[in-house]
Amino acid sequence: MSESIPRAKHCNNMAEVRQHIDALDERIVALVAERSDYMTQAARIKQRADQIVDLERVEFIVARVKAQAARLGAPPEILEATYRAMIDASIVYEQRTFDKIHAGESA
Repeated sequence: MSESIPRAKHCNNMAEVRQHIDALDERIVALVAERSDYMTQAARIKQRADQIVDLERVEFIVARVKAQAARLGAPPEILEATYRAMIDASIVYEQRTFDKIHAGESA
């Protein structure tokens, strides 16, 4: 059974294409903000900096989103590149947040 997702509406010009992309970007940014909140929680919960990078988890996530993309008819290579970039940025964010949260504990 394939998942049903909204598909792109037919557009007659670039203004319509851009309008739909802008609307999607608003939703995507909100989801990334929510995801980042969980990264903040992860930084709070983890006790050691060496727990931040989990390469096995990274590869699991990438494989999962590529499979989901394939099921939905989306280009897996775009999802892989997007998620690898987002994960890399999330790791930097989590490391900075971890350092701020745990700064007083090492003294």
